[in-house]
Amino acid sequence: MGTNACGLDRTLRVVIGAALIGWGIYAQSWWGAIGIIPLLTGIVGVCPAYKLLGISTCKVKQQ
Repeated sequence: MGTNACGLDRTLRVVIGAALIGWGIYAQSWWGAIGIIPLLTGIVGVCPAYKLLGISTCKVKQQ
Protein backbone atom coordinates (compact mmCIF):
# COMPACT_ATOMS: atom_id res chain seq x y z
CA MET A 1 0.00 0.00 0.00
CA GLY A 2 1.77 3.14 -1.21
CA THR A 3 1.49 6.59 0.26
CA ASN A 4 -0.93 9.04 -1.32
CA ALA A 5 -0.61 11.94 1.13
CA CYS A 6 2.73 13.78 1.21
CA GLY A 7 4.31 17.07 2.14
CA LEU A 8 2.07 19.87 3.36
CA ASP A 9 -0.98 17.59 3.28
CA ARG A 10 0.55 15.21 5.83
CA THR A 11 1.79 18.07 8.01
CA LEU A 12 -1.63 19.71 8.11
CA ARG A 13 -3.32 16.40 8.93
CA VAL A 14 -1.00 15.82 11.90
CA VAL A 15 -1.40 19.39 13.20
CA ILE A 16 -5.20 19.42 12.79
CA GLY A 17 -5.54 15.95 14.31
CA ALA A 18 -3.42 16.89 17.33
CA ALA A 19 -5.37 20.16 17.73
CA LEU A 20 -8.70 18.32 17.68
CA ILE A 21 -7.49 15.83 20.25
CA GLY A 22 -6.14 18.65 22.41
CA TRP A 23 -9.43 20.53 22.16
CA GLY A 24 -11.33 17.38 23.11
CA ILE A 25 -9.20 16.93 26.21
CA TYR A 26 -9.52 20.61 27.14
CA ALA A 27 -13.30 20.68 26.59
CA GLN A 28 -13.73 17.22 28.12
CA SER A 29 -15.62 16.15 25.00
CA TRP A 30 -15.51 12.85 23.16
CA TRP A 31 -15.78 14.79 19.90
CA GLY A 32 -12.04 15.37 20.16
CA ALA A 33 -11.55 11.67 19.45
CA ILE A 34 -12.39 12.40 15.81
CA GLY A 35 -8.90 13.94 15.61
CA ILE A 36 -7.47 10.41 15.61
CA ILE A 37 -8.45 10.02 11.94
CA PRO A 38 -6.45 12.92 10.46
CA LEU A 39 -3.60 12.27 12.91
CA LEU A 40 -3.22 8.63 11.83
CA THR A 41 -3.63 9.34 8.13
CA GLY A 42 -0.97 12.05 8.43
CA ILE A 43 1.45 9.78 10.27
CA VAL A 44 0.93 6.79 7.97
CA GLY A 45 0.64 8.85 4.77
CA VAL A 46 -2.33 6.92 3.39
CA CYS A 47 -5.80 8.44 3.07
CA PRO A 48 -8.55 5.90 2.26
CA ALA A 49 -10.74 8.62 0.72
CA TYR A 50 -7.89 9.61 -1.60
CA LYS A 51 -7.54 5.94 -2.63
CA LEU A 52 -11.23 5.75 -3.55
CA LEU A 53 -11.11 9.00 -5.52
CA GLY A 54 -7.75 8.27 -7.17
CA ILE A 55 -6.11 11.37 -5.69
CA SER A 56 -2.48 11.68 -4.63
CA THR A 57 -0.63 14.69 -3.24
CA CYS A 58 2.75 12.99 -3.66
CA LYS A 59 5.03 14.17 -6.43
CA VAL A 60 5.50 11.70 -9.27
CA LYS A 61 9.10 10.85 -10.14
CA GLN A 62 9.96 11.43 -13.80
CA GLN A 63 11.95 8.67 -15.48
